[in-house]
Amino acid sequence: MEVHAGRFRGQQVSVWDVLASSYLSQARREELLAQHAAGTLALPGLVAILTQVVTETEERLSKLSFPGLRRQVTASQLGVSRVLDPETLQGLAQGTRSPQEVMQMDSVKRYLEGTSCIGGVLVPARDEPGRREKMSVYQAMWKGHLRPGTALVLLEAQAATGFLIDPVRNQRLSVDEAVAAGLVGGEIRDKLLSAERAVTGYTDPYTGEPISLFQAMQKELIVRDHGIRLLEAQIATGGIIDPVHSHRVPVEVAYQNGYFDEEMSRVLADPSDDTKGFFDPNTHENLTYMQLLQKATLDPETGLLFLSLS
Repeated sequence: MEVHAGRFRGQQVSVWDVLASSYLSQARREELLAQHAAGTLALPGLVAILTQVVTETEERLSKLSFPGLRRQVTASQLGVSRVLDPETLQGLAQGTRSPQEVMQMDSVKRYLEGTSCIGGVLVPARDEPGRREKMSVYQAMWKGHLRPGTALVLLEAQAATGFLIDPVRNQRLSVDEAVAAGLVGGEIRDKLLSAERAVTGYTDPYTGEPISLFQAMQKELIVRDHGIRLLEAQIATGGIIDPVHSHRVPVEVAYQNGYFDEEMSRVLADPSDDTKGFFDPNTHENLTYMQLLQKATLDPETGLLFLSLS
C-alpha cells in the first residue's frame, strides 16, 4: 500500500508495516487482525481503514506545534525528521502526552533549541579582586579583552547556531534585534546576517528556494573554510539546522536531506589546523568549536557557557 502522509509518506509499505506501527494501539491492531482472520474484513477494506487511521493521526499531529528556531514546527514534521519517536507521536495523537511535556524532553529540546553556544566571557572585575564579571563578546572586544577577529568569529558562531546572546540579560536575539538593542554594532551587521543565514536559509540563485549551510557551500555561495567553521559550530551545539523547517535534525536525516555528507563528516571528525576555525584567547591556539566549548564555564544562573579570560 502507498501512504501519502507521515513518516511513510511516498513509500510503498506492506500492510503489516502499518499494522505494526505506532499508528495503532495494541487493542486496535488485534481487533483488525481478528476481523481479517475471521473473513469479515477483506484486504481492500483493511487497507482503507489503515489509510484513514494514518491520515487522521497525521491531521491531529499537524495541529500540534512546537517553537522552532524562527517559527512553529508541527509534531508531524518532527516525526518525519525523527526528532519525535513513534511512541511519543502516538501519545500526542491520542492526547496522553502534551506538547508542553514533550518539549521539555532533553532529546527533543536539543533539536528545537540546541545546546548552549559560548554566550559571553568572564573577565576579572576591576573593583573587586577575585570576582569575575559577565560580559558580552562585543563589549569584551570594545574594552580590549578580545581581539576584533576573535570576537567576530565567536559572534558569527552565535548567529549561525540560533541567536546572538546577551549574557547579562540572558536574552537570545536575532541579528537585527541585537543591533537595535545595542548588543552589537552596525559595522558588523552584514557579516552577522550572512552567518545567520545558516539558520534562516541561504537562497538558491537558480530556484529561489531556501537551502542549508552545507548546500550553500556546495554551490559556492559561502567560502568553504567559513562554512566549515559555522557547520562545526552547529554540530557542536546540538545538530545541523534545517532552515526550511526551522529546527535541528539528527545526522542521518541531514544526510538524507542533503544537508551533510560523508566527506564533510570525515573532515570534521579529523580536524587539521586548516579546519580549526576558532581561537583560544588564553592559549593563542587554534581549536574546533567543540574544543572551545569544553574550555568554557557553565553559569548555573543563566545556563549559558562563558569563556573565562585570564
